[in-house]
Amino acid sequence: MTAELLMLVALVALAGAFGGVLAGLLGVGGGIVIVPVLEFALGAAGVPADVRMHLAVGTSLASIVPTALSSSRAHRRRGAVDEQIARRWIPPIAAGAAAGAVAAAFVSGGVLRAVFGVVALAVAAVMLLRPEPQAAGAGRTVTPGPRGWPAGIGFVSALMGIGGGTLSVPALSRRGLPIHRAVGTSAWLGLWIALPAAAGFAWLGLGRPGLPPGCLGFVSLPGLAVLVPASVLAAPFGARIAHGLSRRALRAAFGVFLLLVALRMLWGSLAA
Repeated sequence: MTAELLMLVALVALAGAFGGVLAGLLGVGGGIVIVPVLEFALGAAGVPADVRMHLAVGTSLASIVPTALSSSRAHRRRGAVDEQIARRWIPPIAAGAAAGAVAAAFVSGGVLRAVFGVVALAVAAVMLLRPEPQAAGAGRTVTPGPRGWPAGIGFVSALMGIGGGTLSVPALSRRGLPIHRAVGTSAWLGLWIALPAAAGFAWLGLGRPGLPPGCLGFVSLPGLAVLVPASVLAAPFGARIAHGLSRRALRAAFGVFLLLVALRMLWGSLAA
């Protein structure tokens, strides 16, 4: 194995581990870290720019499936998954994710970067600047919200290659769900974004020129072989950290992290 290949494997494994910790800590699927690192690694491997972002997004979504299972199981053991909201959100969120995968096949990598950056920046501003919503049990009832919300979350998350926590955590929090239950519920919803979206990227990328060996459409199977073990093993560790933090600290960590990622992706979009 060459030094370049070893470096790529190390980068992808590190991204998977960090993504797994974030999945448990923040209820995100890890894609918000995995997508930019994967794109960098694929560029270093010589993958053409016109398929690089799509391959990073599709592979990230596929890796989120086992990560979301591991993370949501850890949160469910702590009673942090709201099953009623999850049942009402799953059908529209899955339909939105499938539609997002189809839309992604017809846009450029620069558009995907811009969507990623703008949405992450907006959510970071909400989490950092708005006061924490009143939690349920203190005079406010938790409600699942309009069905258009989860469909939109699924659609945008598929374009970004994420498990939806970037959008569903603040959305659920604004509906009155305490932040720890919002994180746990989001981790479970991430599975129902990743499954249809990853299948769509795999199908719509079949036969696309420029893809490296070992790809199933826009999903890199060798990348998954490295990402999945690292992310699954790290996700329960992130869940343990989350339940040891205060609500304010968890919101602040989520917002600062999103701000940094948003700035990086917007810069990459402008420089493309």
